[in-house]
Amino acid sequence: MRLSDRWRQILLAFCLGTTLLVTACSRSEAPSPYAQVQEETTGRGAEVAVDKSAENGSTFNQFFPKSVAGYNITPTQEKRGFAEYKVSQDGTTVAMLSINDTISNPAAADKYQSSDFQVASYPAVDQGKNATGLLVNKRYQVKVLTRDPAFTRSDRLDWLQKFDLNGLAELESKYSSAATTKASPRTTAPSVRIPPTLSPQPAT
Repeated sequence: MRLSDRWRQILLAFCLGTTLLVTACSRSEAPSPYAQVQEETTGRGAEVAVDKSAENGSTFNQFFPKSVAGYNITPTQEKRGFAEYKVSQDGTTVAMLSINDTISNPAAADKYQSSDFQVASYPAVDQGKNATGLLVNKRYQVKVLTRDPAFTRSDRLDWLQKFDLNGLAELESKYSSAATTKASPRTTAPSVRIPPTLSPQPAT
């Protein structure tokens, strides 16, 4: 009888241990809330790592629409390689505007290689049902996202053209030229005076 009780205790301990092991494994496979937040944030265009040569977000502010009748345009986020503005109408957010430097995320620029339409002569793509973007100089992505059903794809195309796209197109060449000038200052070679050559004269 004592032997039977002992085996019963061993079997019970084994079953309990197995249950705890299965529960721990199932918990470890479940995605953490932090991973989910990271995935959602990355999906909105935020970069996991920012290239050191990416433009400062403050540089992009000058290229956003400044004033549009009936709308309020306010900045919401600014960091290296990215700037974002909010478009509101009668107190309701209807759209988000953004510019990001794809040097930190080349895949964001790659999708424009299969673009089948243009906006203001720049390759453009629809990204899902609520976003449309274009690419300037194969590097700077300008995007408009719908936040209210009344703000349609036609509105997104119209707002893309409200950005100073020509100014943004000159950004890379402007900064590259300044860096080159700073790195290679103009120097003037010193002048060298060459003494005259004397020819022997015949004796008289």
